[in-house]
Formats: sequence, C-alpha cells, structure tokens
Amino acid sequence: MVLDEGLLLLLILIFSWVEYTWELYLSLRQLRIYKTNNTIPEDLKEMLNEESFKKARLYGIDKSQYKIVKEFYSISLTSVILYNRWISAAWQKSEHIAAVFNISPNQEIIISCIFMTFVTLFNFVVNMPFSIYEIFVLEEKHGFNKQTIGFFIKDQLKSLILSLVITLPIVSIAIYIIMLGGNMFVVWLWLFTTVATLLLLTIYPSVIAPLFDKFVPLPDGTLRKGIENLASKLNFPLSQIYIVEGSKRSAHSNAYFSGLFGAKRIVLFDTLLEKHDDVKKVTTGCSENEILGVLAHELGHWKCSHIYKSIVLTEVNLLLLFTAFGLLFKYSLLYTSLGFPPGQEPVIIGLIVVLQLILAPYNSLLSFFATALSRKYEFEADNFAVSLNYPMELRSALIKLGKDNLDYPIYDKLYSAWYHSHPTLLHRIENIKIQVSNKKGD
Repeated sequence: MVLDEGLLLLLILIFSWVEYTWELYLSLRQLRIYKTNNTIPEDLKEMLNEESFKKARLYGIDKSQYKIVKEFYSISLTSVILYNRWISAAWQKSEHIAAVFNISPNQEIIISCIFMTFVTLFNFVVNMPFSIYEIFVLEEKHGFNKQTIGFFIKDQLKSLILSLVITLPIVSIAIYIIMLGGNMFVVWLWLFTTVATLLLLTIYPSVIAPLFDKFVPLPDGTLRKGIENLASKLNFPLSQIYIVEGSKRSAHSNAYFSGLFGAKRIVLFDTLLEKHDDVKKVTTGCSENEILGVLAHELGHWKCSHIYKSIVLTEVNLLLLFTAFGLLFKYSLLYTSLGFPPGQEPVIIGLIVVLQLILAPYNSLLSFFATALSRKYEFEADNFAVSLNYPMELRSALIKLGKDNLDYPIYDKLYSAWYHSHPTLLHRIENIKIQVSNKKGD
C-alpha cells in the first residue's frame, strides 16, 4: 500500500476519533455511576452525610456532562482544521502579515513566531466560551467560584501574555538549532529543552506563581512550629512557609512544596486552613494535625525523589520524541497532507505534525503508563506519611478535602485507570489501613 497525503490525513483522523470514542465510552461509564449510585461507602459514613454525598454526586454529573460536550467540540474542531487544511492557511496568513512589515518569507523563525501567536490567539478565543462556562456557570453553581469578572479577565490576559513570552523565545531557539544543528541537532535540541525546562521549574515559585496569586508567610504559631519540626526531623531544606490566597480564585484547596534545587518552600492554600462559617453552620478545611498529615504526604514525594524521577523520565521521553522527529520531519508527505505546496516544509509545522499527530498513539500509551506511575508515587507518599505516624490524620484530611472539594468517591475502574493521576479516596483509605496493619504486625 502506497501512503499518499490523503491516506495519511485519514489515518490521523481515524486515530483521533478512535481515541475520542474510547474516552467517550469511559466518560459514559462514569456518568452512569454518578446517576445510579446513591449509597455512601461504609468507610466514609462517619464523615459524610447524605446531603454532602448528594452534592458531590450532582457536581460529578455536571462536570462529566461538561467534559463530554467540550471533548466533542474539541475533536470536531480538530477534524475541521485538519480536513480543511487550515494549518497551511494559517501559515500563509502569517506570511502575509510578515510581508506587511517587509519581512521576507525566507525569515522562517520570524514567520514561525507570527504563526505561533496566531495559533495561540485562535485557541484562546475558541476555548474562551468553555472557560467562562466552567468558572461562572459550573463552578459558580456548586459554590466554588470566587472570581469576579475583572479578576477573570486580568487572569486570562496575564496567562495569554505569559504564554507568548515564554513560548516564542523557546520556539525560536529550537527552530534555529534544528536549522543549523547538522546531524547532531537532536542532541542539541534535547539539551536546550532540558535547560529551558529546569530553568522554568526553578523560577516558577518565585517569579511566575506570584504574578497570579498573593503569597504571604505563614504567621508564627503552633502550625508553623509543627511544620518546621516536621521538616527538621526529615532534614528537609525548608526556606519559608507560605499561605497562598487561593480563595480569591476558588474554594478548592491544596498544599504543595516547590523549589527544584537547594532550599524549598511549602505552600498552603488558605482554603486548606480550618474555618467555621457561623451563618451556614459548617466547618471547612483541616485541623493543624491533619495539615501536618497532608504535608507528611507531600514530603514523602521529596523523600522518595519523585520529582527528580519524573524529570528524568520526562527527559528520556523528550529525547525519544526528538529522535523520532529527526527521522521523520524531512518527509514531504507530512507537509503536503496539510495543504502545503511541495518544497515548503516549515520546521515548526514538522514539530507539530510529528510530535502531536504522527506520534499521537505513542503519546496516548505513554500518558496511560505515566498516569499509572503517578498513582504508584501517591501510594508511596501516603505510606511515608503512615511511617511518620500520621495515618489517622492523613485519612481524616483526605476525607475532609474530598468533602470540601465535592469529590465523588466512587469511580469506574476503567475510567480511573485511564484518567486518574491519584488513587481514588477509597483506595487510599484502604491502603492506609493495610499499612497500619502491617506496621502493627512488625
């Protein structure tokens, strides 16, 4: 069988729709569970009542239906773009814009930057209705949205500008390396992206994150003392403990540590701290001991070197992807199938076609295994927290966080295996029980 441009495009579209159909099937399985399961699991009955369980179920239904509509919109738009060869049309438009400023079509790096700006703005516009609906309808309906219209607009514009500021220089240098790197360009490209990735990870906590949220040091008190003692016990290189004002954005809560090299910072969402609403007569957040249980889990990721292991695996994957790109990007079929005239083979188009379209089956398979590995890491971090004698604190914190975030605890096995980077709440509770039992046995 001879592979022509029409057949190649057809194969790309077939795989896209096969993957979409598979994920739709999984979503419908999970939606059925949301709609039919009204029984609170035995392990959660002590901390979940019928009202909170019903709220989580209804939130799950709304999120699932929203996800189904959004993914159909996404696959349909992608199909229209590919079938109508809009990518080549966007490149031609970029050349026309460049010509207005007397920029020659031979200035590929500049035209690529115009093209990427055009693509970024296009994605920003076509996805905006879904962003607005998700925040101001779905999240608002279930009591999570705390954003004003002004905050949302400012946030979106900052994200858009930051995306371009980061992406365009990286794309420009990457194209330059590919054009001039000779037979070794794959290695040089990989080294550059590795350095760029590590640099972004290093500056994110102190430079990028504060552009979007306000970080204030955790005041002196028993919680701060408890966190410092925990860090000292583990020789964790703690530099500062921050509270991030996540409540201005959402009622969802979280905690994490950041810092790639040297001193690290612990960040707590203000929504994680225990609060009592006298009007609604409800208590949200976690107690200080429960927060220490959560942080014992987070420090387990550090102790088990999960961040560094993930970076190594990411870099190995990047090397494999760039190697595949080096082998494939000179095939003219990749460009003519998208509507480019023979002989016109922009590097940025080759990167998009090879890394996102041709290698889509590989990316999907890798994503599945990466998700499974992430769940393994989460269990290891839970086990570490149990080893530090925080089993009940972690257990109750997980249940409270699930309750506050309206996380429905029952999931279809296939859906969970494909999508969840974290084990389900019930699986984590069961694992904590096993670890405690094993510890007593020892």
